[in-house]
Amino acid sequence: MVRAAVGSGAEVTGVVRRTPSERAAPTGTRWVRCDIGAVRAGTALRAAMEGADAVVHLAWAIQPSHDRHQLARTNLLGTAAVIDAAERAGVPHLVHASSVGVYSTGPKDRTVGEDWPTDGISTSSYSRDKVAAERLLDASTVPVVTRIRPALVVQRRAASELLRYFLPALARPLVKLKLPVLPLPDRTVTQVVHADDVADAVLRILAARAAGPFNLAPEPPLRPADLAAAFGGRHVPLPAAVLRAGAAASWAAHLQPVDAGWVDLLLGTPLLDSSRARNELGWVPKYDTYAALADVVAGLRDHSGDRSPLLRPLKLLA
Repeated sequence: MVRAAVGSGAEVTGVVRRTPSERAAPTGTRWVRCDIGAVRAGTALRAAMEGADAVVHLAWAIQPSHDRHQLARTNLLGTAAVIDAAERAGVPHLVHASSVGVYSTGPKDRTVGEDWPTDGISTSSYSRDKVAAERLLDASTVPVVTRIRPALVVQRRAASELLRYFLPALARPLVKLKLPVLPLPDRTVTQVVHADDVADAVLRILAARAAGPFNLAPEPPLRPADLAAAFGGRHVPLPAAVLRAGAAASWAAHLQPVDAGWVDLLLGTPLLDSSRARNELGWVPKYDTYAALADVVAGLRDHSGDRSPLLRPLKLLA
């Protein structure tokens, strides 16, 4: 997002917990160090936002998944602090990165628009927090509030970050291998969107001062066979109850970082119709779902990353 904004000619101020090195930071960016979940974050946030034409709120934590207090500190207290600072600084436009996870359980055989219920998946803490953050936006007095609701956002540079978030350390080398079979429930029908296309949508939203929610997901949906093929194997049907029970037990034992709520999210969230973004913003994704998936899978196999602390490449023993 920062690279795209700088490339568009915008003056960018980035609020971060850890200031990137000069090599990692795009030129033309001013960095402000601030933990948005801290008690006194509001002062630094308001100072950073003074005179801003818009604020794009991207910060979100999904690990450590066993520490609900830490997640709520960033996701809910942090979002509330960002909204409050934007209101106090007189920012005219706030864009919030929400998620497909805000939607209630929906269909896998058709797409839904932004009017689908946003009560989330109750067994997923990620989904509950996304819903709560949107309720905070509902009460905001910022003149223009926009919320993007993308499918899973992927890119090659984020591959190592995804591995850290979703796989135990011992399993990470396995993504380099060809997987002969990939056991998944038949309801594993999902979408992914490339980070470059999300950044393009946000820039279009800012230029148009467009308000309200925008789904962001290219076509076509990815089915279990597509996911298996991307890793060089074939799909083997797996009962959803078995996958959920395995995730719950291994997460409770601290063997892997993904709780059963993520399984419920994968199987429960609807497929997204992005007609509003296409029609009102002229948004045309450069990556379809197959290309976006191929890009991140190539990164997973190479343990790709970037120079920033969160995106740093994994270093594994051969």
